[in-house]
Amino acid sequence: MSRYLVTSALPYANGPSHLGHLAGAYLPADIYVRFLRMCEEDVIYISGTDEHGVPITIRAEQMNKTPRELVDRYHEIIRRDFERFGISFDNFSRTERPEHYRFAQEVFLDLLGKGYIIEKSMKQFFCDKCSRFLPDRYVSGTCPECGSKNARGDQCEDCGTWLDALDLLEPVCEICGSTPVPRDTTHWFLKLNVFQEWLEEWLGQHGDWKNNVLNYCKGWLNDGLRERAITRDLSWGIPVPIDGAEGKVLYVWFEALLGYVSSTKELFAKKGNPDGWKDYWFNPETRLVQFIGKDNIVFHAVIEPSVLHGLGDFVLPWNIPANEYLNIRGEKFSTSRGTAIWMKDYLAHFPPDPMRYALAINAPENRDTDFTWDEFRKRNNELADVFGNFINRTMKFTWKTFGGIVPEPENPGDAEKTLMKSTVKVRDEMEKMLRNFKLKAACLKVMDLAREGNRYFDQSQPWKTAKTDKGKCATTLYYSIQFANSLRILFAPFVPYTCQKTGRMLGTDSLLWKDAGNEGIPAGRQLGEPEILLEKLKEGFEKVMQTEESAKDNKQSGKPEIKDTISYDGFAKMDMRVGIIKEVYDIKGADKLFRLMVFMGDHTRQLVAGMKPFYSREELMNRKVVVLVNLQPVKIMGVKSNGMVLASDDGKGGVYLLQPGSDSGPGDGIR
Repeated sequence: MSRYLVTSALPYANGPSHLGHLAGAYLPADIYVRFLRMCEEDVIYISGTDEHGVPITIRAEQMNKTPRELVDRYHEIIRRDFERFGISFDNFSRTERPEHYRFAQEVFLDLLGKGYIIEKSMKQFFCDKCSRFLPDRYVSGTCPECGSKNARGDQCEDCGTWLDALDLLEPVCEICGSTPVPRDTTHWFLKLNVFQEWLEEWLGQHGDWKNNVLNYCKGWLNDGLRERAITRDLSWGIPVPIDGAEGKVLYVWFEALLGYVSSTKELFAKKGNPDGWKDYWFNPETRLVQFIGKDNIVFHAVIEPSVLHGLGDFVLPWNIPANEYLNIRGEKFSTSRGTAIWMKDYLAHFPPDPMRYALAINAPENRDTDFTWDEFRKRNNELADVFGNFINRTMKFTWKTFGGIVPEPENPGDAEKTLMKSTVKVRDEMEKMLRNFKLKAACLKVMDLAREGNRYFDQSQPWKTAKTDKGKCATTLYYSIQFANSLRILFAPFVPYTCQKTGRMLGTDSLLWKDAGNEGIPAGRQLGEPEILLEKLKEGFEKVMQTEESAKDNKQSGKPEIKDTISYDGFAKMDMRVGIIKEVYDIKGADKLFRLMVFMGDHTRQLVAGMKPFYSREELMNRKVVVLVNLQPVKIMGVKSNGMVLASDDGKGGVYLLQPGSDSGPGDGIR
């Protein structure tokens, strides 16, 4: 038995989590961990919210909240959504805990004492209008590598390049929109360059890792590692624990990585074994597996190993199965770009398992994949038609024919022997796939096995043998029940709630991987009442309720005819979010238009709105509005508008801005 320490990237507590997060780092880890537990491996699964850094302070400042109020709110939302989706963390911590502060400061002092951290002067953007130095994520602009207009001061998400804010073209202050200027300041730097030779040798030992991870690291190493600043001028975060560093905090990419260790320490403190964490982090036999999205590769495959190696004795990553991006309409899921489906919004309408299955079988393991509601419907119905249908017909027929008691079989024939051998074969193939992080292939494999079960049931025709050969019918249903139990086990990492319900019907909650393919449900057992496992979704779920037929009825009854109906998928693409108008400007030559700078929670976007005849500049300032964020950007009177402010028209010349609820905040979705 091996010992596994599994982590998922720490999500920022500056907003709720979306399906892109789920597909990238949390669902794959949960599937892997559930499988390991079923194999009786020693495994713990660790994560927690990342509660420091610039995204937190930006959102808090412009929501007129303290960072603490913000992270308290979103930690709980994120924790609850993961729990409802069945993400089975052993501990989900937070980096705002005092224990994490202490550990991060101890690590800083340790590396400082060993000469891996040095103090030096640097140039940093300063905003004269805001009268402050701007940490990198307070600056946005054009990426010098790929030309993307959406680059941040630390990284371009479009091409994955880790940037220095000073390298950005056309830099802009994210707070006020003005152009910052470089000034001298002092910070502390991690000497990444001293780890270059060691990293090259260490990464060379992991040729079995995903190509996206290895190629990304090779690019960094080929460019040559440099000293990187690990402190920032912020009031929110972990203070740099030395004299002369007042007003400076440890930068989030340095201290958040240590959250995996502090979360493990918290777990064992809760268990009453405060030193138990060392059995995982200091044991060379531990397999540290870190699930991340590809935008986190440099932090986990270059920076974190360097820090842990510098500390000495800590285990290093055994594997980093980074996923590519889950896209929606060809764009990366992104809070700031308005391309997101929030986990909480999905859970308000559907159970977790259909989405778990849809994301697992369409996982972005080796390339970016696109999410559509149509694909989700097809996958939901596939799960219901194949797995759900086999369980349903087996249970109902057993109740109808044998009163819900598992019948005593005759000797198995060739069909039964083939079915059980296929199950064992698939079980072993899936185990190899899952241990090698081929989760998508394993999910496809068990679904194909479920189809084989339906073929066996159809070919055995128990509805006929119930009348002509009761012994044959009993044999068919007995082995169908054994097969149903095997499917329950093999599907469990992917759709745990559905398999839990199946277990109730079969009278078992045991989930051991080795039991798949065995005859684990004895003859004579009274089965539970049959339940519908999964509901199919009709095509109509994607459409507005106004059908052509009801439109005809409306016309006949004198009601207004709705000429242009749209699909539900089309309506779902309209991403409406709460924003706060922070700045209002005239547009030269425009009598009706204002240029608005609207804060959306973690970014500010420019909009053009024809509000001049209806609202004064003062009435618009700091007003909450509803913004349609995923419109194609357009130029109006030469000014780029990146979205639309929504308002109502009373038909009499009056226009009224839609007013979000009082408890809503910037970035919150409108449903």
